[in-house]
Amino acid sequence: MTTDLSLLRLLHLSSPSLPTGAFSYSQGIEWAVECGWVRNAADLEGWLRDQLRTTQTGIDLPLLARLHSAARQGDDTALDAWTQRLLASRETQELRSEESNRGRALAELLISLKVAEAAERKALLARAQATGFAYAAAHWDIDPRQTLIAYTWSWLENLVIAAVKIVPLGQTQGQQTLARLIKEIPAAVDRALQAEDADIGASSPALAIASSLHETQYTRIFRS
Repeated sequence: MTTDLSLLRLLHLSSPSLPTGAFSYSQGIEWAVECGWVRNAADLEGWLRDQLRTTQTGIDLPLLARLHSAARQGDDTALDAWTQRLLASRETQELRSEESNRGRALAELLISLKVAEAAERKALLARAQATGFAYAAAHWDIDPRQTLIAYTWSWLENLVIAAVKIVPLGQTQGQQTLARLIKEIPAAVDRALQAEDADIGASSPALAIASSLHETQYTRIFRS
């Protein structure tokens, strides 16, 4: 059962105010808006739902569960191996850079918060944001399923916040989109927790194309 303190730690870890630079990335949405793929709230909902059902359910969440387990067991070899698998799954330089840049920021934060042995593992935790997230959750004795739910919520909220700025959408439309999509998170997490190692994998070609072309977009406000 999640204790009050572990719940508060989880809310802290998944907060959009966490200084990892999440606000500076759109993960391809900016280019998708530019080329007309995402023009309104319905388009955005379809864009995010597709990723939730593919890359999140097939890659990010199963790997996060394994990173969490490795951190709980103090198995740095497994932590390193699953981190490498995660980075290899990022289909563009932009997406890999985001994972690593946010990883470095989160590692520094965990050290400042005096998370046990985070300083000794800095080089490993800094390689991927998901690694630091899983390590902190394990250290704070947060349930694996709740960890995956919070991670997915954080991913989804950050991208909706980005879309509100660039589609553009009203704040209410953004919240309505979130309200509809969060209903799918528990089932996505359940599927991820049931995945075998050989099941891990997915592809989102539209995301890869949008991310690849974003770096040469003429006008952009999000980091590439």
